[in-house]
Amino acid sequence: MASRYRGTLYIGVTARLYDRVLEHKSGTGGEFTLKYGVKTLVWYEHHDTMESAILRETRLKVWKRAWKIELIELFNPDWFDQHENIDYRPAQGAY
Repeated sequence: MASRYRGTLYIGVTARLYDRVLEHKSGTGGEFTLKYGVKTLVWYEHHDTMESAILRETRLKVWKRAWKIELIELFNPDWFDQHENIDYRPAQGAY
């Protein structure tokens, strides 16, 4: 999630992405997101297990900012809000 184009970035993990983004947009996403206005879903990925999602989150959080921006821009070069474009996996238990 981002505050704006190349702005403040937030990385998190959830089993309910659509609803979690709504929380960020409404200002109930947590202190960090409220303080920095992180309300735009600019990148996401699915995982088959919560364990793999948490492992990926942990690794991404220590990446250099430039690497995170490159990852976002490969997926979403214009930094458009992806909230309404979330592709839901029909498989039960996808994160």
